[in-house]
Amino acid sequence: MVKPKGRATDTAAQDAPQLMSGARALIKALEDEGVDVLFGYPGGQVLDIYDALYDSQKIQHILVRHEQAAVHAADGYARTSGKAGVVLVTSGPGATNTITGITNAYMDSVPLVVVAGQVPTDSIGTDAFQEADYLGITLPVIKHSYLIKDVDELVPALREAFYIATTGRPGPVVVCVPADIAEQDVGYAPRREEVSIPSYKPTYKGNARQVKQAAELILQSSRPVIIAGGGIAISGAETELKNLAEILQIPVAETLMARGSFPADHCLHLGLAGMHGLPATNLAIMNSDLLIAVGTRFSNRVTGDVERFAPRAKVIHIDIDPAEIGKNVRVDIPIVGDARHVLRALFEQIQKTDPYPRTSMWNEQIGEWRRTISISEQEHDPAIIGAPDIFSALNAAAAGRDIVFTTEVGEHQMWAARYLDDQGPHGFVTSGGAGTMGFGFPAAMGVQFAHPEKTVVCLAGDGSFQMNIQEMATCAVYGLPIKVIIFNNASLGMVKQLQELFFHKRYSAVDLPRVPDYAKVAEGYGWQGRAVDDPAEVADAIGWLLDAEGPALLDIHMSQVEMALPMLDLNRDGALDQIIGVDMPGEGPSGERRG
Repeated sequence: MVKPKGRATDTAAQDAPQLMSGARALIKALEDEGVDVLFGYPGGQVLDIYDALYDSQKIQHILVRHEQAAVHAADGYARTSGKAGVVLVTSGPGATNTITGITNAYMDSVPLVVVAGQVPTDSIGTDAFQEADYLGITLPVIKHSYLIKDVDELVPALREAFYIATTGRPGPVVVCVPADIAEQDVGYAPRREEVSIPSYKPTYKGNARQVKQAAELILQSSRPVIIAGGGIAISGAETELKNLAEILQIPVAETLMARGSFPADHCLHLGLAGMHGLPATNLAIMNSDLLIAVGTRFSNRVTGDVERFAPRAKVIHIDIDPAEIGKNVRVDIPIVGDARHVLRALFEQIQKTDPYPRTSMWNEQIGEWRRTISISEQEHDPAIIGAPDIFSALNAAAAGRDIVFTTEVGEHQMWAARYLDDQGPHGFVTSGGAGTMGFGFPAAMGVQFAHPEKTVVCLAGDGSFQMNIQEMATCAVYGLPIKVIIFNNASLGMVKQLQELFFHKRYSAVDLPRVPDYAKVAEGYGWQGRAVDDPAEVADAIGWLLDAEGPALLDIHMSQVEMALPMLDLNRDGALDQIIGVDMPGEGPSGERRG
């Protein structure tokens, strides 16, 4: 078995072991980890495990219609529950169907434990029926993995898997269980001692000297910007972020994964940074003298050309994963640690110095950019539904409701980032690092299982939704009252947008005729369905959707030419004249501005 060195094996802290099969021990171990929902799909090599699961009174198994959807559902569950998402699949194609979901979770730092069946140990390496080298295939996109070759290692491996998945920088862990291991008997006893792996010790508290240096640099800065990343949400550091920003009046930009981590109505809120970020936000970053980056990878969607990114800024980078610090952007002060702990320590250090804000002129400058640089309005036929029409009606209908929004990937995702009202922490669930079409709908299922009291709305494109449309059956069977809004522009919208802007409108393989009729498909799956193509009907249709009993789908036939703007040409240097869809001061609309 692949494992970290030095596993703790304190047997004194165990109860008297009970003899049971490996499969039953596995289910007992999941129960002892507090697992109450398990997303999966059975197959030949996991039948012993499913037979043991039949007797569990604590775990609800959710039978999805595709293994990829199982992982995305577990992902949505994990992001909004604070617990690891758990998946159970069979060997071979069952296991390999999870790769996209695991990659998505790895890129977005989501804790998952994926249990996969495998052929018997004496058949491994023989190209047996439904054998695949699952550990080898998943190696680049997991935090850790186990192949169990001794039944005595099964339960300790599962305990470690949950510990590794949920501590430090969260991520997916794979446990591969050969069929004969599930059949063999083992003595099972709940383990009471905490997991301790000497070779794996995440750092939570930042180095005191580096925190002090960072505080001194912040106090010297006159044009600072905080870039909040997904680590804020993962750590639960929203309060600490707000405290630090307010004490020195530092403006806060967000990556897509941090949306909702800082109050959108706050005077210091800059909004989304990067490729589809607001002009004033990107200008603030490019002209800052100090970037305080917290829980972000500095991905290319934020930085563009790193050689030209924020050329006058020093960088403080705070991240729990030391491998991310300095990986993409040169860093002046690195601080390895959990965002909540480090921001709290920074705040306390700054408080000792009788701080005073030095940023009034800087915030005035940003305010001037906001007033004078606008996003150009695209030509809009009032007889055709546009994205602003949809979100105006959606925000009005959603006001006062307890809603979690999930998104698929594409233009609708960027429109949501721009137009959708802030739902607060964990109220906006999207695929960031991998940009996975097919994520949002099954993720909504996981969110709904984690929060049955909330309204869960999936915002989807007509391209993305069909990636996992089969999960409409899962929602119907389990009575999940999920709401889906399809932004139906009859195309792969974002790809078409890129072809329009950068490939001389040579539209290649992006047209999606409005097939199928989603309202009829919804009825076939036992959902309520409705289609709308008149702007005057949008508000009523969205109200109908949110009030509907049970799962419901609204297919909105919208503009086929509207783009998701603004958009930064990341092949350029990130200067203002490289932002597509911006009205420069004193100029007319520049919807196709390329610089």
